[in-house]
Amino acid sequence: MKLLRHGPKGQEKPAAIDASGKIRDLSSIISDITPEVLSPEGLDKLRALDLSTLPEITTPQRIGTPFTGLGKFVCVGLNYIDHAAESGLAVPVEPVLFNKWSCCFGGPNDPIVMPKNSLKTDWEVELGVIIGSKARYVKEENALSHIAGYAVVNDVSEREYQIERSGTWDKGKGCDTFGPVGPWLVTADEVGDPQNLSMWLDVNGKRCQNGTTKTMIFNVAFLVHYISQFTTLYPGDIISTGTPPGVGMGQKPPVFLKNGDVVRLGIEKLGEQQQIVHTWNEALLD
Repeated sequence: MKLLRHGPKGQEKPAAIDASGKIRDLSSIISDITPEVLSPEGLDKLRALDLSTLPEITTPQRIGTPFTGLGKFVCVGLNYIDHAAESGLAVPVEPVLFNKWSCCFGGPNDPIVMPKNSLKTDWEVELGVIIGSKARYVKEENALSHIAGYAVVNDVSEREYQIERSGTWDKGKGCDTFGPVGPWLVTADEVGDPQNLSMWLDVNGKRCQNGTTKTMIFNVAFLVHYISQFTTLYPGDIISTGTPPGVGMGQKPPVFLKNGDVVRLGIEKLGEQQQIVHTWNEALLD
């Protein structure tokens, strides 16, 4: 099942895609796609629907985030061997964790607005894991059962803030608009094996990243298990699982985003995103 939300910011309505690829309005069934809806019980109720009987949305407005009520946005760094190498860093012996702040959460096609004085805004296509049931000290063999679904994430990053300005990575990761998610949340049963998905990213039509989740250092099940040792994961939390090689920082010479650039990215089974990059413009944030 593919779930999505459409409409102006703050006025999004819930929807799903039926078996024929048509977008169906869920507003008569649920008020929104909330963490409660992402629970096993909530998803089972939606699966029981005959979506073909619901109103079709033929001209959807803006596609928003695929759910509302984001909790934590936990990210994994250096989770692909080749990306660690292009970053000039050792392959980690345990997952590297950092956070994106909730204000970065945005729709898949919303603009990327670079922060004031940004010099090194970069791109990263990543598999997003959306939690559907509480996970605390879970065993690796049970970890996948806590996942509601998956989505495309662009882990937009300001490398000067992240690397050159001391402290944690977070300051270069959580800027406004730096977390596009969607277009859909695809439920775990429809995705199947999360370690067998191709992924890619283009900038201005040039292929920069071309990878597969097969080459993760730490797989999805291990990450859910591992992160649950440090914090309880709740429905509506996201884990962004790392990026394959080809980021701007790894180009020779490095290439970073500039005003007017078009970033397009996608993951097999999960759909595509496209963002236009803008210099700082507060009006684009509201």
